[in-house]
Amino acid sequence: MSIRVLVVDDEDLVRSGIAMVLSAEPDLDIVGECSDGSAAVVEAARLRPDVVLMDVRMPGTDGIEATATLRARMGLGAPAVVMLTSFDLDEAVWASLRAGAAGFVLKSRTATDLVSAIRTVARGDVALEPRIVRLLVESYGRDQTAASREPPEVGRLTPKEREVLLLAAEGLSNQELAARLVIEVGTVKTHVSHILTKLGVRDRAQAIAFAYRHDLVRSRA
Repeated sequence: MSIRVLVVDDEDLVRSGIAMVLSAEPDLDIVGECSDGSAAVVEAARLRPDVVLMDVRMPGTDGIEATATLRARMGLGAPAVVMLTSFDLDEAVWASLRAGAAGFVLKSRTATDLVSAIRTVARGDVALEPRIVRLLVESYGRDQTAASREPPEVGRLTPKEREVLLLAAEGLSNQELAARLVIEVGTVKTHVSHILTKLGVRDRAQAIAFAYRHDLVRSRA
């Protein structure tokens, strides 16, 4: 089954070029293109794509605001969003994760990387390249809003769920988690579902943001 993709970028040449590259992949179906965040929200509700490839910086409604609106309006039926940007600013990464994005790809990366990110989020994983993970590691220590004490939600996690959360925060996919922990992929998905419920977050990306925000990653080191 093809992965339905909506491409959103305010630059016509960039948007059409991305759509052309993705169209060459047999498992990707480009169902639409938009030039701003407001149109993306409308078209996502109409076209029901599996993945939205969203530029971060656009005039009017930017990609981060559009992503948050998609999640608020469509709930669990919202498509996975991969943010696309020319800059790896930590503020943009944090804001994207808070808004509900499932991936973050720099425009300097190759077409292969972009296609891989789309496939990754389409199967329910998070697409954060190592460079972005390192940025999160570096920036959480500078974040003045991070809690100084472990939040009560963390205490609800079992030791195995906490281990899954921290490994996911390092960028491991469900398949990689299963291999590392020597368990079935289905068991990993069950752990992730329990983690989301106990932390009170919407998705895997926000669970990862939670782990960095509350210093859990450094606590593991």
